[in-house]
Amino acid sequence: MKFMNPTRRDLLRGVSAFAALPAFADVARSQSATAAPSTALPRLTGSPVLDSLPPVVEHSRDVHTNVDKVREVAAWMAYEELPMPDYQLPFGIGQGSADETMDFVMTADCVDTAFTDFTTHTKFQVDYAGRHWSDSDALFACMKRAMDNGIPILDGKFLAQVTRPELERIFAGNIELPMLDEKMEVWHQVGSVLAAKYQGRFHNFIRSCPPRLYDNGNGLIERLTKEFPRFNDVSQYDGHTIKFYKLPQLGVWFVYSMLRKSGQFAIEDIDKMTAFADYIVPVGLRLMGITSYSEKLENAINGYAMIPRDSAWEVEIRAHCIYATALLREEINKKRAPENKILIPQIDARFWIPYHTTSWPHHLTKTIMY
Repeated sequence: MKFMNPTRRDLLRGVSAFAALPAFADVARSQSATAAPSTALPRLTGSPVLDSLPPVVEHSRDVHTNVDKVREVAAWMAYEELPMPDYQLPFGIGQGSADETMDFVMTADCVDTAFTDFTTHTKFQVDYAGRHWSDSDALFACMKRAMDNGIPILDGKFLAQVTRPELERIFAGNIELPMLDEKMEVWHQVGSVLAAKYQGRFHNFIRSCPPRLYDNGNGLIERLTKEFPRFNDVSQYDGHTIKFYKLPQLGVWFVYSMLRKSGQFAIEDIDKMTAFADYIVPVGLRLMGITSYSEKLENAINGYAMIPRDSAWEVEIRAHCIYATALLREEINKKRAPENKILIPQIDARFWIPYHTTSWPHHLTKTIMY
């Protein structure tokens, strides 16, 4: 009964190296949800996302990051492997073609949201290539099935004009793909930009950018959020604009992870990546006691109440997810040799991978942003 995408990274191989979380992590379940941090919150900077967080993390009313617990967890997590991922696309997609890898990852990333029906709680599933696929796996399988049938699903010209009946056929599964109308609108918007400016392909957009996430407005993340409104993942909090950038960062991170070893895709400021604020990482942080919630928020989540997009609760949960993982990375790197220092997405994966199948409730927000 979760509105999440529990396999958005399972479909990519290379995750088995991560150890299971220690059993004592579940102790957090019995901790007071209203406990405030005993140590002042350090201010973290280094990327537009982190720079935007202080108005939330320093003035939150219902979510807190517990700095002492961050340091306690860092004291043992620093000695785990925490490897860089070596992702590969399924079904042989992109083999030998960096361009197809970029096109497929980013086209899928645009609609990599909402795979459980919000009314029936049934997950989207499909059979393809002799196997049964769910959630993001099913999305990728449907896209590959469309490619097998000659449908130019990676071409912006097609995406800009795709009809609802066509999408119903492309994503034919056990249920209608949730938020299908919203996803059609996303592909219309994205496809129109790709067709008008980049010969219909995401790889042309990527190659038109400098090899940086942020570059005085011209970096990959900056241009994704500026040229494609679908990626402009921001919220307002007490009059401040809070930047999350979940999907633009995730898409670029996947492309980077797949192509970095071959030297076909370099990012000079990859250290500016933050966590991908979604439904699952906040659960791991909560169960470890790194974050804590007010009793009212805890009861709402445990009762499966819908938490509106852009509400104070949703913004605080996502902001503290990004802040706490960034602070944990800082504390872990203090204990590791220079050649073993890690990036924040490695911390994100360390929580997401073991917790995406947990039965512990997460917040429920109907959104196309994650």
